Amino acid sequence: MGVLGNAVALSRFQFALTVAYHFLFVPMSIGLGLIMALTARRYYKTRDAQDLAHLRLFVKIFAATFIVGVATGVTMEFAFGTNWANYSRFVGDIFGAPLAAEALFAFFLESVFLGVLIFGQKRVSPKFYYVSAWLVWIGSCLSALWIIIANSWMQTPAGFKIVGEGLARRAYITNFLTAAVNNSTFQRYFHVVVGLLATGAFLAMAIAAYYYLKNRHADFAKKTMRLGVVIAVITSILMLPLGHWQAVEVANFQEQKLAAMEGHWKTGPMNMAIIGWVDESAGKTHSINVPIPGFIGLLTNMNANRSFKGLDEIPPQDRAPIQAVFQTYHLMVLFWGLMLVIALVAFILDRKDLIRKKKWVQKALIISPLVPMAAIQCGWMAAEIGRQPWIVWQLQRTAQAISPSVPASQILITILLFTVVYLTIAVIYLRTVFMLIKRGPQLEASASTEAPQAAKEVD
Repeated sequence: MGVLGNAVALSRFQFALTVAYHFLFVPMSIGLGLIMALTARRYYKTRDAQDLAHLRLFVKIFAATFIVGVATGVTMEFAFGTNWANYSRFVGDIFGAPLAAEALFAFFLESVFLGVLIFGQKRVSPKFYYVSAWLVWIGSCLSALWIIIANSWMQTPAGFKIVGEGLARRAYITNFLTAAVNNSTFQRYFHVVVGLLATGAFLAMAIAAYYYLKNRHADFAKKTMRLGVVIAVITSILMLPLGHWQAVEVANFQEQKLAAMEGHWKTGPMNMAIIGWVDESAGKTHSINVPIPGFIGLLTNMNANRSFKGLDEIPPQDRAPIQAVFQTYHLMVLFWGLMLVIALVAFILDRKDLIRKKKWVQKALIISPLVPMAAIQCGWMAAEIGRQPWIVWQLQRTAQAISPSVPASQILITILLFTVVYLTIAVIYLRTVFMLIKRGPQLEASASTEAPQAAKEVD
């Protein structure tokens, strides 16, 4: 059966499309949320009209991103009932709780206090306004936590028992805390969130570099660049131990995924590939490895002789798409290395006040957010494709999870419609954000008359 007639393949592609698109906006909202909160802190301390203008610009960009993120996130929840009915029946008792908690405890916190930031600056006290910025960011981080809890349970299920048979078979929660804090929750959460914060830092540097290039809003550019490079360096460095922590979890609980990530065919010690190509038909991986034999075992439990199951011991129907997992995983690592280099170089140049003087650096930083965003997308693809053919690890196969009554033709139509709608949303979003950035931070009329010199510098 061809791809166009395969409901499973099309359902997977549709969900992958919606997730990947949604996750373009999550890093921008959570990452820029920290920048916004720190800018609010600066304004609270200085009460300077320029700092208020800086804060309002970030609030507007955050609000636009938040709106699109919410709209694209709702699509995925609908898909559980349309394309993934059997999956919803199987995990509904477990999956429903974190999704409900995400709406009740995170979304409402984030949206209520975002309303304060947009409309309440003159209606609440300066301290309440300042705290609201942090509550918006905390709400976005809590939202990510509940989603990661749900996704991590699919990777390393815990705190449940299986009840029923056939279509009535489902996972029944026995211990909510154990299910929520499963074997991969914290590893995945901190690894993901720090990556999102890195993206926000790179976006801040890009906006500041744009103003340097245009020779406008010098005060905003200087303060935002300084903030961005510091966060970029810290988060890029933190990604190393956090990525290692998650890799240890994969080695201990998802050995088949690890074998696909490294193209490991023969059971025994595992080397770490730097780059390579998997020849699945021959059962070989042609790669350039780290020149330390058994390096994966050395990293995971300080034992270079640790034996890992090889792909040749896994039946073909139980293997993940090895080439896709191998390449996306190594691309993620490559992009992380590039992130670290860019962050360190930008930090050094900023300390020497050279970014403001070198246009090639400014142009490079303007496009630099593409690097962490590519790393995030590759990381998610490696994690989710690496789980295949299981939608819930070792409990339910993806082919068993789809809605049997939805034909492939209808799924294909929705994919085409999603593509058109998402492209339209992207155009509107980009035009809105670019317009906000082009206008830059704007002083209020009253502040302009009270501080003409400050207004001149900002504009």
